[in-house]
Amino acid sequence: MTAPGGAQTSDLVSTSALRVCADPANDPMSSEDGSGYENELAELIAGKLDLPVEYTWFPMATGFVRQTLMAKRCDVIMAYAQGHELVLNTNHYLTSVYALIVPADGPLADVETLSDPRLNPLRIGVIAGSPPATHMARNGLIGKAKGYNLFVDRRHESPAPNMLADLEAGEIDAAILWGPLGGPLVKRDHPNLKVIPLVKETLPPKLHYRITMGVRQGEKVWQRQLNSLIRRNQDEINALLHDAGVPLVTDLGDAVMDLSQ
Repeated sequence: MTAPGGAQTSDLVSTSALRVCADPANDPMSSEDGSGYENELAELIAGKLDLPVEYTWFPMATGFVRQTLMAKRCDVIMAYAQGHELVLNTNHYLTSVYALIVPADGPLADVETLSDPRLNPLRIGVIAGSPPATHMARNGLIGKAKGYNLFVDRRHESPAPNMLADLEAGEIDAAILWGPLGGPLVKRDHPNLKVIPLVKETLPPKLHYRITMGVRQGEKVWQRQLNSLIRRNQDEINALLHDAGVPLVTDLGDAVMDLSQ
């Protein structure tokens, strides 16, 4: 007899649990205590499959996919950028964008682009090597910028929370973070800050990205099952992400989705 949720999965995928590969310290996305919104998403998907969630924890750094998904210790990564050849991507369930974060009651609260001259004399925090850094350089903002490390073990270093703490303390004047990271942190911990999705930047590199779930290469049956779950439950997924503070944008990345109703 087939276990619940197992009829449509391939042989390598567990039929007794939704086995999730995740970073134990990637707050606010995934956390070993289950508080991240990717944890909530895993529970949502598992509920649709009538399965419990089981985790394989590993830092989201070099070797993550090899040590988890490819080692067959788990069957899905809840969030993975579309088009990455290390995994087989599902259809995307989220499109988001980098965001400018500023004091909500300050003079930058209505800035919408990195070419705004009000940013010129200011010190802006940015993750070194991230796409917004190229835009900052083009607009003459990189000279005074404060860089934060891109590749870190979040168990020991937390660039995004540190950047927002520096902004609150006045050590920087603005911050630029990936929306699904910065948005939830601001909503939860920094009510005096404002998140401005950078949807009006038209020059490359692009600042918006589509996020999928990642499964093992070749597991097309499992991919199709997850695609069906995403399609049938997109409204519920959107509501979960919106409640977490993730800025959701259109697939073209040129407008913010209004989910306030």
